[in-house]
Amino acid sequence: MKVEFEPFIKDFVRDLHDSNVAIFAGAGMSKPAGYVNWKELLTDIATDLKLDIDKESDLVSLAQFHVTENNNRHKINQKILDEFTEGSSPTENHEILSRLPITTYWTTNYDTLIEKSLENNKKRVAKKFKETHLSNSIYKKDCIVYKMHGDVSEPDDAVITKEDYEKYETTRGLFTSALNGELITKTFLFIGFSFTDPNINYIFSRLNNRVNKNASRQHYCFIKKPQLGHEGISNQAELDYANTKQSLIVNDLKRYKIKSLLIDNYEEITEILREIEKRYNKQTIFISGSTCGEYGRFVSNDAQGFIHNLSKQIVLNGYTVVNGFGLGVGSAVINGALDAIDSKPQQCSEDQIIMKPFPQFATNGKTIPELWDAYRKRIIPLAGIAIFMFGNKKDSNGSTISADGVEKEFNIAIDNGLIPIPIGTTGYMSKKIYNKIVSDSTQYLQGYDWILEELNKINDDSISQEDIIKTILNIIKKLNK
Repeated sequence: MKVEFEPFIKDFVRDLHDSNVAIFAGAGMSKPAGYVNWKELLTDIATDLKLDIDKESDLVSLAQFHVTENNNRHKINQKILDEFTEGSSPTENHEILSRLPITTYWTTNYDTLIEKSLENNKKRVAKKFKETHLSNSIYKKDCIVYKMHGDVSEPDDAVITKEDYEKYETTRGLFTSALNGELITKTFLFIGFSFTDPNINYIFSRLNNRVNKNASRQHYCFIKKPQLGHEGISNQAELDYANTKQSLIVNDLKRYKIKSLLIDNYEEITEILREIEKRYNKQTIFISGSTCGEYGRFVSNDAQGFIHNLSKQIVLNGYTVVNGFGLGVGSAVINGALDAIDSKPQQCSEDQIIMKPFPQFATNGKTIPELWDAYRKRIIPLAGIAIFMFGNKKDSNGSTISADGVEKEFNIAIDNGLIPIPIGTTGYMSKKIYNKIVSDSTQYLQGYDWILEELNKINDDSISQEDIIKTILNIIKKLNK
């Protein structure tokens, strides 16, 4: 990861936690999924007009020429249907962004990849691509997708010709007003956007004239550096020219408080988004554990108090707790988290508790083990760190054994890149997980070798409950630096 991306990642993660992020997706975000860009969409249109698409830079006028010459836009509408109704799947970039706590997405794309990825991640989406949609509200929606140039479902209403742009303030002016408001209140990340869209340029110019720069938020965009061999760059002179023009564009974007993140290849965008998700998730802690009433070196009341205090301190320190309400552990976790919120209501909120009780009855033809496995795979990836404690249950003979459910949660956590913190001194499955990590720390600690020394401390049976909590908080804080 390039060091110059570090300030952006740090600030963007902070804005995510403050729920102040919005995404603006351009055609470049959909292209890896197999969809066309503007030039590819209008290639046949240009041929019909006896023009060379590679010589045309004003594609809005090109679309208008076609409509004017034919006195209708049927072929353009058909092209939109043909190119954007295929069953393409969202890209990894779409999926990462849909998992993050982003509530508004803006796009000039006609396709439905953003909506699909959000629905894949169990989010309720309100899609708005007409002015009449802006006043409608979906009950308990998780996010809004503003499609300011229309949707593939209604190609005749898509913004694509010069006339469409000229009438935009009359037909879609409320989108402009809504976007202006969000550009002031939220941090935008522009992905797959060329900044040659005339409508966006108009919106930015309006915003630039109406808003005090000191009151405006910082926004970001990805821009790929010119390279030899790319389109229109066949020699050093053309590369120098492209670099000069890009430098001018980058400086001009600063007028709108947009900072450019220069990348060498598009794969870097995915790497950056992965890092953003990883860092955001590290501030959410999954607590795994179960007990049938056996607490090893702890007596029952002490064990419940320990779990309570650990959960309370995690929330008081600004982190979020995720728990599946495991037997003998879950109630103490939620009590501790609620205690933190009650004691510091101005500092903590209920958003820092994510409780996901496991299904108790077989449904939809699935057994309880199948439901629990699917449930674990859905809730554990919400976190970036996993704490394991105790982990025992009764077998069919009434004997106390290590809980295989906690082991399954450990395996899922590792598969999803979580950092494991087993409290070995609590015994049972947590002790086994500790031993497994010690035997091959490089596999489980993802390069954070310093954690092993801390895990050794909380494996010592002589350590106090207070020192266990202090050590765990130190690990969490260090991982979040």
